[in-house]
Amino acid sequence: MRVLALLDGTIVDPQAPLFRADDLGVTRGDGIFETILVADRQPREIGPHLDRLERSAGLMQMELPERAAWERAVQAVIDNWPWDTDPEMALKLVCTRGIDGGDGTPHGFAMGMQVGEDTRRKRRDGVAAVTLERGYAPDLKERAPWLLLSAKTLSYAVNMAAMREAEARGAEEVIFTATDGSVLEGPTSTVVIAQGKTLLTTPPSSGILQGTTQGALFRAAERAGWRTEVSKFPASSLFEADGVWMCSSVRLVTQVHTIDGTTVKTDPDLHTELTDLYESNY
Repeated sequence: MRVLALLDGTIVDPQAPLFRADDLGVTRGDGIFETILVADRQPREIGPHLDRLERSAGLMQMELPERAAWERAVQAVIDNWPWDTDPEMALKLVCTRGIDGGDGTPHGFAMGMQVGEDTRRKRRDGVAAVTLERGYAPDLKERAPWLLLSAKTLSYAVNMAAMREAEARGAEEVIFTATDGSVLEGPTSTVVIAQGKTLLTTPPSSGILQGTTQGALFRAAERAGWRTEVSKFPASSLFEADGVWMCSSVRLVTQVHTIDGTTVKTDPDLHTELTDLYESNY
């Protein structure tokens, strides 16, 4: 199931050609994207997602259509989604730099997709992860902004290669580490650990994406009396924590039960508490 909308709100056939062969998003991965969960017609964290889309465009030095155009496309997809049969949707916003050699006019669209059973299983049962080196230092973002370390670009080949490596090792997820051994993020998620009544995640200054789902979880946790901390921590903390989660817009707050073949601490009651806290935002 797919519902595809252009930025003027027009619904088009998702199986019909949309991109030219010389679009820079196709030939160079020169573009950005966001993925938003829409549940019961309500897009979650749409403001933070559009903010992040704008930050990515700024880092890429590319023109971005106005926010109203994205909101119009989002609403068009929501209005045309079969909510009676599919109460959830993964909504992807995509923008490329446009045609190679063109005038710089960007090309964007919004597409709604079904949430697959594999995603629901990971939410329910948790995942096994492996730690993999990302190959950069946690202060590289400031020293080399041209590497676009905190931009959500279409160039996800490395991230997908890491996921295939995890699968080859008998796992389902990856936790990237920096050259100093500190934790970064997952290929498509933000890492959160619990230490007593404190939730901890890596700072975006380390070159990772600012997590929208992690942000929503921390917001609710703080209201409930939890302490939250955004600071660097070593990979060894993953094995010492009271719980490890990978937070993403569609997989939500997914518990990690195994890392590098070693079982890590899980607490069903704690997991339920955190998922309920996240859901309390909506």
